Amino acid sequence: MAALIVQRDDGALDCVEIAPLPFKIGKRPGVNHLVLSKANVSREHCVIHLHGDRYVIEDLDSRNGTYVNGVRVKGKQVLSDQATIRVGGHRLTFVADASVSAVRPRPVEARPTPTTTEPEGARRTPVELKRKLHAEMLATLDLKHTDFTDKSPEEIRQETTQAAYAAARKFESERPKWLSVDALVKEMVDEAVGLGPLEDLLADETVDEIMVNGWDRIYVERAGKISLTPKQFTDNEAVLAVIRRILAPIGRRIDESSPMVDARLPDGSRVNAIIPPLSLTGPTLTIRKFARDPYTEEDLIRFGTLTPRVVEFLRMAVINRKNICISGGSGSGKTTLLNVLGGFIPKEERIITIEDAAELQLHQEHVVSLEAKPPSIEGRGEIPIRKLVINALRMRPDRIIVGECRGGEALDMLQAMNTGHDGSLTTLHANSPRDALSRLETMVLMSGLDLPSRAIREQIASAISLIVHQARMPDGTRKVVNISEITGMEGDVIVMQTIYEFRQHGFDKDGRVLGKLVATGAVPKFVNELLERHIEVDLSLFKAEE
Repeated sequence: MAALIVQRDDGALDCVEIAPLPFKIGKRPGVNHLVLSKANVSREHCVIHLHGDRYVIEDLDSRNGTYVNGVRVKGKQVLSDQATIRVGGHRLTFVADASVSAVRPRPVEARPTPTTTEPEGARRTPVELKRKLHAEMLATLDLKHTDFTDKSPEEIRQETTQAAYAAARKFESERPKWLSVDALVKEMVDEAVGLGPLEDLLADETVDEIMVNGWDRIYVERAGKISLTPKQFTDNEAVLAVIRRILAPIGRRIDESSPMVDARLPDGSRVNAIIPPLSLTGPTLTIRKFARDPYTEEDLIRFGTLTPRVVEFLRMAVINRKNICISGGSGSGKTTLLNVLGGFIPKEERIITIEDAAELQLHQEHVVSLEAKPPSIEGRGEIPIRKLVINALRMRPDRIIVGECRGGEALDMLQAMNTGHDGSLTTLHANSPRDALSRLETMVLMSGLDLPSRAIREQIASAISLIVHQARMPDGTRKVVNISEITGMEGDVIVMQTIYEFRQHGFDKDGRVLGKLVATGAVPKFVNELLERHIEVDLSLFKAEE
């Protein structure tokens, strides 16, 4: 007998048999076999079928989606034993073979007490206790109306800590034995004047990305794998407070009239926030962390992203002022690779970087970093990337690096590359090198100029030398999978030749991708130009590999 373990609002667990089939889950009584009451559950949310001998779950076009082990269900999803299902604000556990005794409701406290002490982060601090402490702290110290101009951050944190200890003493009887007073106070102070539960995750060097889906669901990515953490905010207002705390130092805002924003942390980590009414799950925050010390080419070789031969080839291309476009999907590592390639630029050259939110961390001395400016509260004063690209041409640049081309700035970037600003670098979202060319063409049209397709393609073919395509593999690793050279035009088609390509041989027993980035044997067209200028080139870099 298969069943669902459902946690009620009072903390108790119910075991509900999945019968009859198909088994419907939703808010509407009389229609669903399992009725869930929270606001973000649809009237008919999802259904469980028996397909052969396997149970599968199907989302019924619900507004907020159905999630299995943190991944949104698209179509039908096979349920494995102990799979976690999230339906709105409810968390269910699928049990493939529940015993008869398990059908009776059992309280959370009935579970065996672990014999070993769990780490403090392995359990959640009771939300109700946090709310009481927060209210008590505000009664002692009105943080919302504290004049930050009169006190240093250290003084504010110190006073808040004292108020937190006083509140913790008042509610000592409600503190779980496994949670120390110091840990509880730190958690409350972090949320009041810091970044709340994100503080520890930001300090954790194994975490690559942090995803906050409302106050009670914080996910992290480690080594390419996403998992739900036990950390929570007190409520959605606490999430909003943290978002505004991040935006304040860089002069950006978020509210109902401007409900989404890109920003950065002081260490260069990329931040995206989106709030209601656009986000139906509450304030949503995504932080893509960057290493305190930017990754180098040696790191990318160690990770398997690049090979030593490819590094030497890319170094040669950058030094010899080839225009390079890095393409790939979201989270494929484009900005990290852009940072590495930017590091190959000779230190005596003047570099202008242009980004929506400054992330690049170049080590050269002569770097000017420009950052786009969003509109003010009145909707005025916006400075988009396109204007910065045009302005950069008046700043006597040797190299222009555009963090990411997303729109009409692509035309200005191509014109700069075609008018003496060789050696420029940029990134864009695309699924393949050929798709990157189509994306560039589309973005040029977004500039508002009615240009014929052939003229745009000729601009692209004469401006871009190499397209380096990076991908995120099924095992979570990031690899350069293709490096292609643009060699010219044949009719209305841009001609490319592949210099390096990733050849996959399958997976090992642990699910890791097996393969290698190898040379195809094609020699780049620009290499002949270098040889004619008596520049030494190691032709063994292009020797075909099996």
